[in-house]
Amino acid sequence: MPPRKSSANGSSSSSSKKDEIQVSKSPAEFFAENQSIAGFDNPGKSLYTTLRELIENSLDACESVNVLPDISVTIEEMTQAQFNKMRGVPSGSPAKKQKKLDEKDDSTTTNDAAAEKSGGKGSKKPRRSGGDAYFLVTVRDNGCGMAHEAIPDLLGRVLSGSKYGVRQTRGKFGLGAKMALIWSKKSTGVPINIKTSHVKGVRGGGGGSLLTEDGKRKIGPKVSSCVLDIDIYKNQPRVIEHKQQDNKEGWIGTQMQVLVAGNWTTYKSRVVQYLQQLAIITPYAKLEMAYSNRTDEKKAFNLQFDRRSEQMPAQAREVKHHPSSVNNLLIQQLLERTRSTTLLKFLTSDLSGITAAVGKKLIDRLGSSFDADMGPDEMDDKQITRLVQMLRSTDNLFKSPDGGCLSPLGEYNLNLGIQKVVEPEIIATARDKPGAYDGHPFIVEAAVSLGGKDAKEGITVVRFANRIPLLFEGGADVATRVANSKIKWSSYKIDHKRDKIGVFVSIVSTKVPFKGTGKEYIGDDITEIQQSVKRALQGCCQQLRAHLAKRNALRDVKERKSRLLKYIPDVSKSLFGILEVMQKRKQEESDGVVRPASPRKRTAEWSPMKRIKTNEEDVSSILDRMSKGEISEQILKQSLQEAVEINADAVFGVDGNDNGDTRKGGSTSKKDDNDDKQPLCLVPIYDEPTPGSNVIRHPLFDFYPINISP
Repeated sequence: MPPRKSSANGSSSSSSKKDEIQVSKSPAEFFAENQSIAGFDNPGKSLYTTLRELIENSLDACESVNVLPDISVTIEEMTQAQFNKMRGVPSGSPAKKQKKLDEKDDSTTTNDAAAEKSGGKGSKKPRRSGGDAYFLVTVRDNGCGMAHEAIPDLLGRVLSGSKYGVRQTRGKFGLGAKMALIWSKKSTGVPINIKTSHVKGVRGGGGGSLLTEDGKRKIGPKVSSCVLDIDIYKNQPRVIEHKQQDNKEGWIGTQMQVLVAGNWTTYKSRVVQYLQQLAIITPYAKLEMAYSNRTDEKKAFNLQFDRRSEQMPAQAREVKHHPSSVNNLLIQQLLERTRSTTLLKFLTSDLSGITAAVGKKLIDRLGSSFDADMGPDEMDDKQITRLVQMLRSTDNLFKSPDGGCLSPLGEYNLNLGIQKVVEPEIIATARDKPGAYDGHPFIVEAAVSLGGKDAKEGITVVRFANRIPLLFEGGADVATRVANSKIKWSSYKIDHKRDKIGVFVSIVSTKVPFKGTGKEYIGDDITEIQQSVKRALQGCCQQLRAHLAKRNALRDVKERKSRLLKYIPDVSKSLFGILEVMQKRKQEESDGVVRPASPRKRTAEWSPMKRIKTNEEDVSSILDRMSKGEISEQILKQSLQEAVEINADAVFGVDGNDNGDTRKGGSTSKKDDNDDKQPLCLVPIYDEPTPGSNVIRHPLFDFYPINISP
């Protein structure tokens, strides 16, 4: 077909192209279309992220008012047919056809259960698509609750939150619960249900207290109920129902219920793993989860992690921006919002780490176009650029960012959390000194454990950022790379291939340098964080090395004792056989029977290495005792066993404990004050001890007591 002719002005005469139209989208609409940014990649991941966001909101609500968290999670799975029946959705098919669909769902579930019992053999398990399963998720906590009039804006407006600023938080952008609402709207069209009780004057972030003067907890007079939807095009909440009633239960907290599509088959292990790791990083919380299936009751199960500690981390404080962390846009915003009247006052009051003397020195370095008394509103774009360049290039002039504003878990709680969930044989914890990168303070805490329940051989890395478990993309994380390539495990008596090593790394910061939009891992390109993680893990390993050296030495002694005890019956039998032969020859010599000398017999002069020399008196004494029945095979066996036990007791202690100085039950063995005390000198001794000296044997050294004259 020949091309169409163009008109004289060069445009196509039949063109129906419309001019491009500029369209602006609300934040809610943008994230609804790009939900993978917030972790809602697929139905399974969306279910996991929904649970995670609601649970972490509950933790924040409890920690903000210093209340030990009690969080319960309920997950109820239903099929599409059950969902349609519950919602009254018309199926568009005759009743008989719908009945067949229900029967098909039931038979599929039965076949799935049979396949699980048979180990998955015989028939392939049909893979259920994400949209075929629906989940009613309920999360309940005992936190601060929400004010009645604030509920719609708190949960129905994307990017609306109270965590903006320079402060350590689990989230910053006000996305979590709102994205759960958006996913519910997209996958099921069902709004969320909120039930909350709030005490007036108590708010998150430390505002007010939930405890009365006598230590009792305050109770809100009313319970608010809200059914909430969201208008994603206007980014506004759409309230369906909003009412209050008397608080007859005496309850305070929040309960959120959302109905979403998901895939439990592929993400069940991730949900369980998340709760296990959350129990490690929040040992002061009580976590409960109950899963049920409306089709198959046998699939139901419960998880519970009891509270192990009552010591909560201190709340993180909000701080001002450090000079080395600013940029042009931030300085421009600060200048517009400041209440300071001069540039010097702006530098000292709106930024951290700048004193009056440092501020004057900084203004002098800026040049003649700057004056300490000039107003912040007098600065133009060029001056702002110059100020930013000077602030970022002279960081040695300012104080380092203060790590005191952060809220790490603490070694005590980290140790308890790992013991509660992992149950390791041994564990060591360490915290590195506070550091900073680009003006943002951070603290690294680490733990290394050996053994434990369900532990695997090799290195297993568990990662946390701002006390949030990170489950995905672990291979590129700084903790994983440092543990696998920067730590020489063999130098700490640890076999990184055969030992069951657990590596736990927790990083808290005012700005965690996540990589990627999913915020699931921290890159190793920031040298300060990488070195801090390495130092913390090395501190743990150094603690373990001292213990492992002692443990290995004691293990060697135990193995030696076991080998000796194994051969005692044969040795005692052989020794007694030799004595019997000697006794027989002695008897023959006394009877006058003379036997020719053995060609193998050697004199003492022919064996200069022979150390033990016997004489006739010793031999006669032993044979006489044997004749009297004082020496028998059983007596030899018993004596050898006693000698081995005494040798082992010299290492383990008199009571046989590995500690050496403690008895069972933890009571320390004590001597009478009237016992003679002999001082010990730790000096190198090159000669053999004198006969009769009491040598204290140890696998690593020997102690020789020496009398010291006054």
